[in-house]
Amino acid sequence: MIIIGAGLAGLTAARELRHKGRRVLLLEARDRIGGRTWTDTWRGQQIERGGTWVDQRQPHIWRELHRYRIPIMADTGSARAILPTVNGFQEYDPGEAYARQAELFTPFFDGSQQIFPRPYEPLYREGLVRRFDGLSLRDRLDQLNYPPEDEIRLTSTTALFGGSSQRGALTMLQQWWELAGGTFDDFHGLNTYRPATGTASLARALLADAAPTLLLNSPVASVVQRGGRVQVVTRAGRRFTAPEVIVAIPVNVWRTVEFDPPLPGAHQLASTQGIGVPHEKKLWLDLEQPADTFIAEAPEGYPICIMGRLNEGQHVVAFSVEETFNVNHRSQVDAAVQAVIPNARLAAYTATDWYADEFALGVGAFRQPFQLTTLHRAIQRPHGRVRFAGGDIADGWSGYMDGAIESGLRVAGSPTLSRPFVPPSTGAIAVPAVNRKTYRSLWQL
Repeated sequence: MIIIGAGLAGLTAARELRHKGRRVLLLEARDRIGGRTWTDTWRGQQIERGGTWVDQRQPHIWRELHRYRIPIMADTGSARAILPTVNGFQEYDPGEAYARQAELFTPFFDGSQQIFPRPYEPLYREGLVRRFDGLSLRDRLDQLNYPPEDEIRLTSTTALFGGSSQRGALTMLQQWWELAGGTFDDFHGLNTYRPATGTASLARALLADAAPTLLLNSPVASVVQRGGRVQVVTRAGRRFTAPEVIVAIPVNVWRTVEFDPPLPGAHQLASTQGIGVPHEKKLWLDLEQPADTFIAEAPEGYPICIMGRLNEGQHVVAFSVEETFNVNHRSQVDAAVQAVIPNARLAAYTATDWYADEFALGVGAFRQPFQLTTLHRAIQRPHGRVRFAGGDIADGWSGYMDGAIESGLRVAGSPTLSRPFVPPSTGAIAVPAVNRKTYRSLWQL
């Protein structure tokens, strides 16, 4: 078996196939494993340039963390919240601020439980889903018809998740809401835990368990099916043949590989439209001022839509989905930070532009209107002897690391998907106690 892509989906599939006695060749385009999860070190601190947070309500990744005894840490939360108003930014107590956010956001999800009664089966009530799948997040904001002073509190979330409020599908956020538990506190406090040793520790554990033949720096140029075999050719001209191939690269990247016979129309359309959010950038900021823990949100249209220091003494994480924001220009980054916090002093920063990464072409899967009902089921199907995996096409937590693992399990035919996860009574990893009401769910990264 050949697997293209050593992200969490590809690594999980390789592990499952190895446990079934299959030999696996794993081809990875980058010089590292992990794909859109990437633990790095910057200015003496561990940072995550990609996927970061995990949660007990994400059963597949939680099971893997227990399996490999990977310790969990919890962010301490924020001491203050900086939120937009029609007259500029204002500082709030986080508890008070997000109590108001709960009042505003909860109506946004009216009807979600009826649409997604089984959120891990997104098309269980397909007829009802179709009635809502054409709506964007912007459409839902328009339906709520909030006054400007209230709507401005919501567009940081709708723009960040969807890439823009107009681009993102309402059904995507509705499904996440139900997966999280169906309340504001559940959804709001989702991203509070992270692997203490970095997401790379999970990738390394999966790789060690899978024990594949791994070839790094091996981007794939073509996948050709002939005579009951599949030939994979790398850009360097190396050729490998196997009875079956698993393509575990982002949907946005499918279009960069030549498939023969060509991919079905749904696969081509999904890759052309894109599922991973375009123009996504993740920044880490060494801020000298402010030095405390905080969360700052900006309305849609600002270069940085959310940033925060979640633990004392650590760097600030920030996100942008603005196409024109060039993170390679220090002056633009300074201006973006100071647009939200005028007295901010930036000592240094590092940024990852996932859209500029040719092996990602975007990040943070978020479906567009109509993609769930017209494309989702079709792009999960095999193309002859070629199967597909990845967090972009997961049934559950699509866009999160949990979705990548779910997809890897599914494509390898693992029975784990049908079994609920119950932490073991002995040897379980410790989970820090947290007060979720002090958190702000940042992003699936």
